[in-house]
Amino acid sequence: MKIGLIQQANTSDVQKNIEGLKDKIRKAAAQGAELIVLQELHNSLYFCQIEDTNIFDLAETIPGPSTNEFGALAKELGVVIVLSLFERRAPGLYHNTAVVMEKDGTIAGKYRKMHIPDDPAYYEKFYFTPGDLGFKPIETSVGKLGVLVCWDQWYPEAARLMAMAGADLLIYPTAIGWESTDTDAEKTRQLGAWVISQRGHAVANGLHVVSVNRTGYEPDPSGQTNGITFWGNSFVAGPQGEILWEGSNDKEEVQLVEIDIARSEQVRRWWPFFRDRRIDAFGDLTKRFID
Repeated sequence: MKIGLIQQANTSDVQKNIEGLKDKIRKAAAQGAELIVLQELHNSLYFCQIEDTNIFDLAETIPGPSTNEFGALAKELGVVIVLSLFERRAPGLYHNTAVVMEKDGTIAGKYRKMHIPDDPAYYEKFYFTPGDLGFKPIETSVGKLGVLVCWDQWYPEAARLMAMAGADLLIYPTAIGWESTDTDAEKTRQLGAWVISQRGHAVANGLHVVSVNRTGYEPDPSGQTNGITFWGNSFVAGPQGEILWEGSNDKEEVQLVEIDIARSEQVRRWWPFFRDRRIDAFGDLTKRFID
C-alpha cells in the first residue's frame, strides 16, 4: 500500500488551508499514493486554545461541504482520503470526527474521537462530545482502516480494540505541540513519549501505524498562553515498531511511504501476542481504578 502523509501549517483563512491541502493531495496522488491521510481538524487553526461559542460556526454536517469537496477530489484522483472534521451532528451536539472518503467519492465510514482532552490550550471538552461509534475499522478498497484521533493515541485499549476488530493498520490524525515556556529537555521528553506510545501500539498489535501531525506556530487568541508550536514529526512505524519514515518538526511535508500489509501476518506469527493474551483475567480493565 502506498500512503501519502500531508503535514501542513494552517492559517486563519479556512479556504486557503483547504486549497493548500488539495494541492498537496494532488502531489501525493501524482507520486502514486493510494491512501492519503490529513492532520486533525485540518480545515482551520486549532481553535481549542480558547473557549468561544462563536467557534461552533466552524462545524459542519457529515455529509456536508468538506465531504463533498474532498470526495469529488478523491473520485477525480482515484484515491482514498482520511479527513478530520468538526462535525455538527445537531444543535448543541458536536464531535471531532474522522471521515474516510472512498476513491469513488463516497463516504466509506467515520469515527468520532472517543478520548477528549481538557488541558490548558487544549480545551476540547468545551467543543466535542465523546464519540459513540466505538472502535470499528472502516472498510475501504485499500483495506480495513483503524482510524483513531490524536488523544486516542495515548490509549493502548483503543489500538487493541481496533486490532481485535480486524484493522489492517492504525491511523492517527493529530494536532499536538509545545508551549513556548517548555524547556528543551521537556520538549524532548514530550515528543519522545508521543512517538514511543504509538510505536508500542504497532508492536503490541503487529500493525503499521500512520501518525500525521500539523506543524507551524498558532497563537493563543486569549493571550493566556504563548500559543502552540505544533511539532510535526509525522511518521510511519512498521509492525515491529520500526520507523519507516519520520517528518521534520517545522516544515510542511508531502511524503509517500510504501508499506507491506502482509508483513503484519508474519510478525504476528513470530510474536503471537494475540494467542497468549489472558482474556480470562482482564475483566478489571473495564473499571476506572482498582481500590
